[in-house]
Amino acid sequence: MRFRYATQKNGRPVKKAIVYTRDEHGITLADVDRDAVYIVDRLRANGHETYIVGGAVRDLILKKKPKDFDIVSEANPARIKKIFRNARIIGRRFRLVHVYFGPKIFEVSTFRSLKDGTTSNTFGTVEEDVLRRDFSLNALFYDPQKQEVVDYVGG
Repeated sequence: MRFRYATQKNGRPVKKAIVYTRDEHGITLADVDRDAVYIVDRLRANGHETYIVGGAVRDLILKKKPKDFDIVSEANPARIKKIFRNARIIGRRFRLVHVYFGPKIFEVSTFRSLKDGTTSNTFGTVEEDVLRRDFSLNALFYDPQKQEVVDYVGG
C-alpha cells in the first residue's frame, strides 16, 4: 500500500489517497475490457488524467464480470469527442461522452466539482469528483496502466 500526497498552502504534504497495488486489490488486467483500457490509454496519451471508475472497479475487485465500464477524465467533453471519432456528446445539464465500439458503449465523464453540491455541473479535480460520488465503492479509481486502485474516500 502506498499513499498519494498533495501540498498544503504552507508547503506541508497532506495524505490524499491510498494507492493499492495489483497484489493488494487482486484485479487481473485480462478481466478489464480491452476497449476501456484503450480509451484510458488514448486519453492519457493526449495528456489527460483518466481512470476506470465505479461499479466496474467494485465488480473486478469482487471477481465478478462488470456489466459496463465507466471512465472519468480531466478532459472536457469537446476534447474527448475530438480524440475519438466514434463518440457522441450527450446530456443537457452535465455533458457526458459516449464512446462506441460496435455494440458496446463506454460512458466517459469529466471530473466534476463540488461547487454546486453533489449534483454539480461544473468541471473539477479528481479530489472533488470522488467526494460527490454516491457510494465510497463508486469512488474507487482504477489505473489500468499502473494496475493500481486509487482510493480517496476509504472505499
